[in-house]
Amino acid sequence: MNEKLGQGPVEAQDLPVSPKGNELFSYLPGYYENSRIMRSDAETKGREMDLLYAALNETLGQFFVRTATWGLEVWERELGITVDPAKPVEQRRSVVESKLRGGGKFSGSLVRNVAVAYERGAVEVTFQPEEYGFTITFIDTIGLPPNLDDLKAAIEAVKPAHLDVHYQLRYLRISEIHNVLTITQMNQIPLTKISFN
Repeated sequence: MNEKLGQGPVEAQDLPVSPKGNELFSYLPGYYENSRIMRSDAETKGREMDLLYAALNETLGQFFVRTATWGLEVWERELGITVDPAKPVEQRRSVVESKLRGGGKFSGSLVRNVAVAYERGAVEVTFQPEEYGFTITFIDTIGLPPNLDDLKAAIEAVKPAHLDVHYQLRYLRISEIHNVLTITQMNQIPLTKISFN
């Protein structure tokens, strides 16, 4: 008797239990239906194939920035980004994605694409040509974005040296939460997300 993946004993007639084992067994002729040996064989091979397919799918995920985990280090090295395994995976992905988006002629859409790669939220870019600068306004993000320093570095890398950049952050105003939220809901909002102006 085998164990059904940690769920206790499994009778031979219940085999195979692995998804690929079931698939393999379905290709066999009907006269193997009651064969304990063929069921066990399909189960054993099926478990190995399940592990192989899981490894292949995980490896495939490393080829795409939004699904990469252990493969982020390769992306970072390839793009000349300092590898920092202590950073959360989402922040590391944002840096890589921003670097990939940051090529080409400087424009408002380029800045917007780089900023959106970090925030995954809406941003607005406005230019002030008379002041030789532009402003990035975070619309969806409330409070200080967690990887603002990385975003600043990416923007510095794509903007012309003569332009100045300003960041406009959004905070909750007392008028937005007063008489709208309960005391319990207000207590759950960190003070770093509230503007007292």
